[in-house]
Amino acid sequence: MARNRSLILATIATVMVLKPLTATAAELSELKITKQPGLLFTPTLLMEHHKLVEKHAKAAGLDLKVEWVILMSGGVANDALLSGNVQIVTSGVSNMLLLWGKTNGNVKAIQGISGLPFKLVTRNPDIKTIKDYKPTDRIALPTVRMSMQSITLGIALQKAYGDEKAAEKLLPNQVQMGHPDALTALLNPAHEVTSHFASSPFQEIALKNPGIRVVLDSRDALGGDAHVTVTYGTTAFYNDNPRAVRAFLAAYEEAVAMISKDPRKVAETYLGMVKEKATVDEVVQLLTQPGAIFQAAPVRTMVYADYMAKIGFIRPHPKSWKDYFFPLLHDRQGG
Repeated sequence: MARNRSLILATIATVMVLKPLTATAAELSELKITKQPGLLFTPTLLMEHHKLVEKHAKAAGLDLKVEWVILMSGGVANDALLSGNVQIVTSGVSNMLLLWGKTNGNVKAIQGISGLPFKLVTRNPDIKTIKDYKPTDRIALPTVRMSMQSITLGIALQKAYGDEKAAEKLLPNQVQMGHPDALTALLNPAHEVTSHFASSPFQEIALKNPGIRVVLDSRDALGGDAHVTVTYGTTAFYNDNPRAVRAFLAAYEEAVAMISKDPRKVAETYLGMVKEKATVDEVVQLLTQPGAIFQAAPVRTMVYADYMAKIGFIRPHPKSWKDYFFPLLHDRQGG
Protein backbone atom coordinates (compact mmCIF):
# COMPACT_ATOMS: atom_id res chain seq x y z
CA MET A 1 0.00 0.00 0.00
CA ALA A 2 2.81 2.35 0.94
CA ARG A 3 4.61 1.42 -2.28
CA ASN A 4 1.47 2.13 -4.38
CA ARG A 5 1.06 5.48 -2.64
CA SER A 6 4.69 6.32 -3.40
CA LEU A 7 4.17 5.42 -7.07
CA ILE A 8 1.06 7.62 -7.24
CA LEU A 9 2.90 10.55 -5.66
CA ALA A 10 5.82 10.07 -8.03
CA THR A 11 3.49 10.01 -11.02
CA ILE A 12 1.78 13.22 -9.86
CA ALA A 13 5.15 14.89 -9.38
CA THR A 14 6.24 13.83 -12.87
CA VAL A 15 3.04 15.23 -14.42
CA MET A 16 3.50 18.50 -12.52
CA VAL A 17 7.02 18.82 -13.92
CA LEU A 18 6.14 17.81 -17.47
CA LYS A 19 2.99 19.91 -17.82
CA PRO A 20 4.67 23.33 -18.08
CA LEU A 21 7.32 21.86 -20.40
CA THR A 22 4.61 20.49 -22.65
CA ALA A 23 2.81 23.86 -22.65
CA THR A 24 6.06 25.63 -23.54
CA ALA A 25 6.82 23.12 -26.29
CA ALA A 26 3.39 23.81 -27.77
CA GLU A 27 4.04 27.52 -28.24
CA LEU A 28 3.32 28.83 -31.72
CA SER A 29 6.10 29.09 -34.27
CA GLU A 30 4.52 31.87 -36.34
CA LEU A 31 3.21 35.12 -34.87
CA LYS A 32 1.02 37.56 -36.82
CA ILE A 33 0.77 41.13 -35.51
CA THR A 34 -1.22 44.02 -36.95
CA LYS A 35 0.34 47.40 -37.67
CA GLN A 36 -0.68 50.82 -38.96
CA PRO A 37 1.13 53.89 -40.28
CA GLY A 38 1.75 56.90 -38.07
CA LEU A 39 4.10 57.97 -35.31
CA LEU A 40 1.94 56.29 -32.68
CA PHE A 41 3.18 52.99 -34.10
CA THR A 42 6.88 53.90 -34.11
CA PRO A 43 7.82 51.25 -31.51
CA THR A 44 6.21 48.47 -33.53
CA LEU A 45 7.82 49.71 -36.75
CA LEU A 46 11.20 49.53 -35.02
CA MET A 47 10.39 46.06 -33.74
CA GLU A 48 9.61 45.00 -37.30
CA HIS A 49 12.61 46.72 -38.90
CA HIS A 50 15.17 45.35 -36.45
CA LYS A 51 13.43 41.96 -36.00
CA LEU A 52 13.41 42.51 -32.26
CA VAL A 53 10.63 40.03 -31.47
CA GLU A 54 12.52 37.29 -33.26
CA LYS A 55 15.71 38.29 -31.44
CA HIS A 56 14.19 38.07 -27.96
CA ALA A 57 12.22 34.94 -28.77
CA LYS A 58 15.44 33.23 -29.89
CA ALA A 59 17.13 34.28 -26.65
CA ALA A 60 14.28 32.54 -24.83
CA GLY A 61 14.77 29.36 -26.86
CA LEU A 62 11.84 29.96 -29.21
CA ASP A 63 12.26 29.90 -33.00
CA LEU A 64 9.58 32.39 -34.00
CA LYS A 65 8.60 33.68 -37.42
CA VAL A 66 6.90 37.10 -37.20
CA GLU A 67 4.61 38.61 -39.82
CA TRP A 68 3.38 42.21 -39.57
CA VAL A 69 -0.03 42.72 -41.17
CA ILE A 70 -1.31 46.17 -42.20
CA LEU A 71 -4.92 46.66 -41.05
CA MET A 72 -6.10 50.28 -41.07
CA SER A 73 -9.44 49.75 -39.33
CA GLY A 74 -9.70 48.76 -35.68
CA GLY A 75 -12.93 46.93 -36.41
CA VAL A 76 -11.28 44.83 -39.13
CA ALA A 77 -8.33 44.14 -36.83
CA ASN A 78 -10.69 42.96 -34.08
CA ASP A 79 -12.43 40.61 -36.50
CA ALA A 80 -9.04 39.23 -37.56
CA LEU A 81 -8.14 38.56 -33.92
CA LEU A 82 -11.40 36.78 -33.13
CA SER A 83 -11.12 34.66 -36.28
CA GLY A 84 -7.57 33.62 -35.39
CA ASN A 85 -6.01 35.25 -38.47
CA VAL A 86 -3.72 37.35 -36.22
CA GLN A 87 -2.54 36.79 -32.65
CA ILE A 88 -1.71 40.35 -31.55
CA VAL A 89 -3.57 43.52 -32.52
CA THR A 90 -1.95 46.94 -32.27
CA SER A 91 -4.77 49.47 -32.14
CA GLY A 92 -6.57 52.06 -30.06
CA VAL A 93 -7.51 51.61 -26.40
CA SER A 94 -11.19 51.85 -27.34
CA ASN A 95 -10.98 48.91 -29.76
CA MET A 96 -9.36 46.78 -27.08
CA LEU A 97 -12.03 47.74 -24.53
CA LEU A 98 -14.80 46.86 -26.97
CA LEU A 99 -13.43 43.34 -27.39
CA TRP A 100 -12.79 43.01 -23.67
CA GLY A 101 -16.47 43.68 -23.05
CA LYS A 102 -17.73 41.68 -26.02
CA THR A 103 -15.77 38.57 -25.03
CA ASN A 104 -16.41 38.80 -21.27
CA GLY A 105 -12.74 39.45 -20.61
CA ASN A 106 -11.32 36.82 -22.94
CA VAL A 107 -9.51 39.56 -24.84
CA LYS A 108 -7.23 41.85 -22.83
CA ALA A 109 -4.40 44.30 -23.35
CA ILE A 110 -0.88 42.91 -23.28
CA GLN A 111 0.85 46.27 -22.97
CA GLY A 112 0.65 49.93 -23.89
CA ILE A 113 2.40 51.14 -27.03
CA SER A 114 2.25 54.93 -27.19
CA GLY A 115 0.40 58.14 -26.60
CA LEU A 116 0.68 61.41 -28.51
CA PRO A 117 -1.81 64.30 -28.58
CA PHE A 118 -4.18 64.00 -31.53
CA LYS A 119 -6.14 66.83 -33.09
CA LEU A 120 -9.38 67.45 -34.94
CA VAL A 121 -8.45 69.76 -37.82
CA THR A 122 -10.60 71.42 -40.47
CA ARG A 123 -10.42 73.54 -43.61
CA ASN A 124 -13.92 74.97 -43.05
CA PRO A 125 -13.48 78.62 -41.96
CA ASP A 126 -16.88 78.61 -40.22
CA ILE A 127 -15.87 75.89 -37.74
CA LYS A 128 -14.12 77.23 -34.66
CA THR A 129 -15.35 74.72 -32.04
CA ILE A 130 -17.12 71.36 -32.06
CA LYS A 131 -20.41 73.22 -31.55
CA ASP A 132 -20.10 74.80 -35.02
CA TYR A 133 -20.55 71.61 -37.04
CA LYS A 134 -23.60 71.44 -39.30
CA PRO A 135 -25.18 68.25 -40.70
CA THR A 136 -23.32 68.62 -44.00
CA ASP A 137 -19.85 68.84 -42.43
CA ARG A 138 -18.01 65.52 -42.77
CA ILE A 139 -15.35 64.38 -40.28
CA ALA A 140 -12.95 61.63 -41.34
CA LEU A 141 -11.68 59.26 -38.64
CA PRO A 142 -10.47 55.64 -38.51
CA THR A 143 -13.72 53.98 -37.37
CA VAL A 144 -17.14 55.56 -36.87
CA ARG A 145 -18.37 55.57 -33.25
CA MET A 146 -15.74 53.13 -31.92
CA SER A 147 -12.30 54.60 -32.76
CA MET A 148 -10.19 56.55 -30.30
CA GLN A 149 -11.01 59.70 -32.22
CA SER A 150 -14.75 59.07 -32.14
CA ILE A 151 -14.70 58.18 -28.44
CA THR A 152 -12.65 61.28 -27.64
CA LEU A 153 -15.03 63.42 -29.67
CA GLY A 154 -17.92 61.98 -27.67
CA ILE A 155 -16.19 62.83 -24.39
CA ALA A 156 -15.57 66.38 -25.63
CA LEU A 157 -19.19 66.79 -26.74
CA GLN A 158 -20.45 65.74 -23.31
CA LYS A 159 -18.17 68.32 -21.71
CA ALA A 160 -19.16 71.05 -24.18
CA TYR A 161 -22.90 70.56 -23.77
CA GLY A 162 -23.01 69.23 -20.20
CA ASP A 163 -25.22 66.43 -21.44
CA GLU A 164 -24.38 62.71 -21.51
CA LYS A 165 -26.49 62.27 -24.66
CA ALA A 166 -24.49 64.94 -26.51
CA ALA A 167 -21.99 62.30 -27.64
CA GLU A 168 -24.46 61.30 -30.34
CA LYS A 169 -24.63 64.76 -31.91
CA LEU A 170 -21.87 64.33 -34.48
CA LEU A 171 -22.21 60.62 -35.27
CA PRO A 172 -23.97 61.34 -38.61
CA ASN A 173 -21.02 63.55 -39.60
CA GLN A 174 -18.42 60.82 -39.20
CA VAL A 175 -16.85 59.07 -42.21
CA GLN A 176 -14.55 56.06 -41.85
CA MET A 177 -11.13 56.60 -43.49
CA GLY A 178 -7.55 55.60 -42.82
CA HIS A 179 -5.36 58.57 -41.91
CA PRO A 180 -3.45 58.78 -45.24
CA ASP A 181 -6.68 58.82 -47.26
CA ALA A 182 -8.31 61.25 -44.82
CA LEU A 183 -5.40 63.67 -45.19
CA THR A 184 -5.71 63.53 -48.97
CA ALA A 185 -9.45 64.19 -48.73
CA LEU A 186 -9.00 67.08 -46.30
CA LEU A 187 -6.53 68.83 -48.61
CA ASN A 188 -8.82 68.43 -51.64
CA PRO A 189 -11.11 71.51 -51.76
CA ALA A 190 -13.69 69.58 -53.76
CA HIS A 191 -13.99 66.64 -51.34
CA GLU A 192 -16.96 66.37 -48.97
CA VAL A 193 -14.62 65.66 -46.04
CA THR A 194 -13.73 69.03 -44.54
CA SER A 195 -12.37 67.80 -41.19
CA HIS A 196 -10.03 65.06 -40.05
CA PHE A 197 -9.62 63.79 -36.48
CA ALA A 198 -6.05 62.81 -37.09
CA SER A 199 -2.85 61.65 -35.42
CA SER A 200 0.83 62.50 -35.85
CA PRO A 201 2.32 63.20 -38.32
CA PHE A 202 -0.83 63.57 -40.44
CA GLN A 203 -2.20 66.45 -38.37
CA GLU A 204 1.11 68.31 -38.56
CA ILE A 205 1.29 67.78 -42.34
CA ALA A 206 -2.25 69.15 -42.67
CA LEU A 207 -1.52 72.17 -40.51
CA LYS A 208 1.30 73.23 -42.84
CA ASN A 209 -1.39 74.12 -45.38
CA PRO A 210 -3.07 77.55 -45.38
CA GLY A 211 -6.58 77.53 -43.97
CA ILE A 212 -6.22 74.37 -41.88
CA ARG A 213 -6.83 74.95 -38.18
CA VAL A 214 -7.24 72.96 -34.96
CA VAL A 215 -10.79 72.53 -33.65
CA LEU A 216 -10.07 70.14 -30.75
CA ASP A 217 -7.00 68.77 -28.97
CA SER A 218 -7.37 65.34 -27.34
CA ARG A 219 -5.81 66.61 -24.11
CA ASP A 220 -8.69 69.06 -23.65
CA ALA A 221 -11.17 66.19 -23.70
CA LEU A 222 -9.13 63.69 -21.70
CA GLY A 223 -7.74 66.00 -19.06
CA GLY A 224 -4.12 65.42 -20.06
CA ASP A 225 -1.82 63.06 -21.91
CA ALA A 226 -2.91 59.45 -22.33
CA HIS A 227 -2.11 56.23 -24.10
CA VAL A 228 -3.71 56.00 -27.51
CA THR A 229 -2.46 52.64 -28.76
CA VAL A 230 -2.07 49.29 -27.03
CA THR A 231 -1.51 45.69 -28.05
CA TYR A 232 -3.98 43.00 -27.13
CA GLY A 233 -4.78 39.36 -27.67
CA THR A 234 -6.89 36.46 -26.47
CA THR A 235 -6.56 34.71 -23.13
CA ALA A 236 -5.75 31.46 -24.91
CA PHE A 237 -2.86 33.07 -26.78
CA TYR A 238 -1.54 34.74 -23.63
CA ASN A 239 -1.72 31.57 -21.53
CA ASP A 240 -0.33 29.22 -24.19
CA ASN A 241 2.59 31.40 -25.34
CA PRO A 242 4.41 32.83 -22.31
CA ARG A 243 7.80 33.04 -24.04
CA ALA A 244 6.36 34.77 -27.12
CA VAL A 245 4.49 37.28 -24.93
CA ARG A 246 7.59 38.12 -22.89
CA ALA A 247 9.70 38.31 -26.05
CA PHE A 248 7.20 40.81 -27.43
CA LEU A 249 7.44 42.93 -24.28
CA ALA A 250 11.26 42.78 -24.31
CA ALA A 251 11.31 43.75 -27.99
CA TYR A 252 9.02 46.69 -27.29
CA GLU A 253 11.17 47.93 -24.44
CA GLU A 254 14.30 47.71 -26.60
CA ALA A 255 12.50 49.77 -29.28
CA VAL A 256 11.51 52.38 -26.68
CA ALA A 257 15.11 52.56 -25.50
CA MET A 258 16.12 53.33 -29.09
CA ILE A 259 13.66 56.25 -29.19
CA SER A 260 15.05 57.61 -25.95
CA LYS A 261 18.72 57.12 -26.84
CA ASP A 262 18.80 58.26 -30.47
CA PRO A 263 15.51 59.83 -31.68
CA ARG A 264 17.19 61.17 -34.82
CA LYS A 265 18.24 57.72 -35.97
CA VAL A 266 14.76 56.45 -35.13
CA ALA A 267 13.23 59.28 -37.17
CA GLU A 268 15.38 58.33 -40.15
CA THR A 269 14.33 54.70 -39.85
CA TYR A 270 10.68 55.69 -39.49
CA LEU A 271 10.67 57.91 -42.58
CA GLY A 272 12.46 55.24 -44.55
CA MET A 273 9.64 52.81 -43.76
CA VAL A 274 6.55 55.00 -44.17
CA LYS A 275 7.57 57.53 -46.87
CA GLU A 276 5.63 60.38 -45.28
CA LYS A 277 6.04 64.06 -46.17
CA ALA A 278 7.85 65.08 -43.01
CA THR A 279 11.42 65.97 -42.22
CA VAL A 280 13.70 64.17 -39.79
CA ASP A 281 13.70 67.24 -37.53
CA GLU A 282 9.91 67.32 -37.47
CA VAL A 283 9.67 63.65 -36.54
CA VAL A 284 12.29 64.07 -33.80
CA GLN A 285 10.32 67.00 -32.37
CA LEU A 286 7.12 64.96 -32.27
CA LEU A 287 8.76 61.89 -30.74
CA THR A 288 10.34 63.97 -27.98
CA GLN A 289 7.55 66.50 -27.34
CA PRO A 290 6.38 67.00 -23.73
CA GLY A 291 3.74 64.41 -22.90
CA ALA A 292 4.82 61.86 -25.51
CA ILE A 293 4.22 58.43 -23.98
CA PHE A 294 6.31 55.42 -24.90
CA GLN A 295 5.93 52.90 -22.08
CA ALA A 296 4.25 49.56 -21.49
CA ALA A 297 2.26 50.45 -18.36
CA PRO A 298 -0.99 52.28 -19.25
CA VAL A 299 -1.58 56.00 -18.74
CA ARG A 300 -5.11 57.44 -18.36
CA THR A 301 -6.83 54.50 -20.11
CA MET A 302 -9.51 54.48 -17.42
CA VAL A 303 -10.84 57.78 -18.84
CA TYR A 304 -11.91 55.83 -21.93
CA ALA A 305 -13.12 52.85 -19.91
CA ASP A 306 -15.28 55.01 -17.62
CA TYR A 307 -16.85 56.83 -20.55
CA MET A 308 -17.50 53.69 -22.59
CA ALA A 309 -19.09 51.96 -19.60
CA LYS A 310 -21.33 54.94 -18.81
CA ILE A 311 -22.72 55.13 -22.33
CA GLY A 312 -23.24 51.37 -22.51
CA PHE A 313 -20.46 50.42 -24.95
CA ILE A 314 -18.89 47.95 -22.53
CA ARG A 315 -20.05 45.80 -19.63
CA PRO A 316 -19.18 45.47 -16.83
CA HIS A 317 -17.73 48.78 -15.68
CA PRO A 318 -14.06 48.02 -14.93
CA LYS A 319 -12.90 48.98 -11.46
CA SER A 320 -9.24 49.23 -12.47
CA TRP A 321 -7.00 49.04 -15.55
CA LYS A 322 -5.91 45.64 -14.26
CA ASP A 323 -9.37 44.32 -15.14
CA TYR A 324 -8.62 44.66 -18.87
CA PHE A 325 -4.83 44.14 -18.86
CA PHE A 326 -3.20 40.73 -18.58
CA PRO A 327 -1.11 40.14 -15.39
CA LEU A 328 2.13 40.77 -17.32
CA LEU A 329 2.23 44.41 -16.12
CA HIS A 330 0.26 44.23 -12.88
CA ASP A 331 3.39 44.86 -10.83
CA ARG A 332 3.77 48.29 -12.45
CA GLN A 333 2.03 51.61 -11.82
CA GLY A 334 -0.71 52.31 -14.34
CA GLY A 335 -4.04 53.97 -14.91
